[in-house]
Amino acid sequence: MRALLFDSYGPPDVLRVGWVDRPVPGPGQVRIRVRAAAVNPVDWKIRSGASAAFHRLSLPHIPGQDAAGVVDEIGPGVTGAYIGDEIFGSTATGASAEYALLDATAWAYRPTGLSWAEAAVLPSAAETGLRAVDLLGVADGDVVLVNGAAGAVGLAASQFAMARGASVIGTAGDHNHAFLAGLGITPTRYGAGLIERVRARTPGVNRALNAAGREALPDLIALTGAAERVITVVAEPAAAELGVRFTTGAERRYWQALQLAVDLHEKGRFTLPVQQVFPLAEGAEAHRRSERGHGLGKLVLQP
Repeated sequence: MRALLFDSYGPPDVLRVGWVDRPVPGPGQVRIRVRAAAVNPVDWKIRSGASAAFHRLSLPHIPGQDAAGVVDEIGPGVTGAYIGDEIFGSTATGASAEYALLDATAWAYRPTGLSWAEAAVLPSAAETGLRAVDLLGVADGDVVLVNGAAGAVGLAASQFAMARGASVIGTAGDHNHAFLAGLGITPTRYGAGLIERVRARTPGVNRALNAAGREALPDLIALTGAAERVITVVAEPAAAELGVRFTTGAERRYWQALQLAVDLHEKGRFTLPVQQVFPLAEGAEAHRRSERGHGLGKLVLQP
């Protein structure tokens, strides 16, 4: 099969399209012919070597975690999946390839109305967003501040929180405020003066999620009144010192997150926008765009 590969850590230019053996599904796995694969920030952090201490790789390596496609082979012990099923989820092999493996607990059926690209961008963002909302204990009537609400994880968490009856205030660049407001999120700007801006919009915030690396943790603690009411999904150096929990995903729950995202999507209450779809041969450009910060919407590769 054709796959996007890198043989050594480095800038986007280390990526190339090459030929490798198709993966064979083991027990509890299915193989899909990939129709779309998401490009997430963790992909280029792994490729660059920035997170080499946390991700040990065998080279050459196929980047990518999230994919959508059609089941073409089923491993031993799998139930509920059949050849030809259209599914999406987190891959056990690299997503940026013509074929990929998915574990039985890490996929969901692609619903009518969700494009291949839209399905591919859901898994990691939805799982991380729901995990953060669960750890915060968000419930009906809460007021949640999401720092980085226009990013994929922040946007997923915001929509999951609102589905529980919470109100959400989200920080974002001015150009994304109209989009957030259209989803029912109260937008405000990043940066200096955040405490005053938030307090002008609500009498109190009792939960906060940091989904953007903008050194906002002291403000989030001040607004919620306690470090225990703040979660960060960004590895901020000050988090441990301030007593803020950093969730790394040691216990991922893709099945629950994907099912909830699908249910809410079918009710018109969950969306993650796609900004651009690239052919596999332009994988280096997709990574380059992701590193620069590509604005609203996820980037997708189409093998």
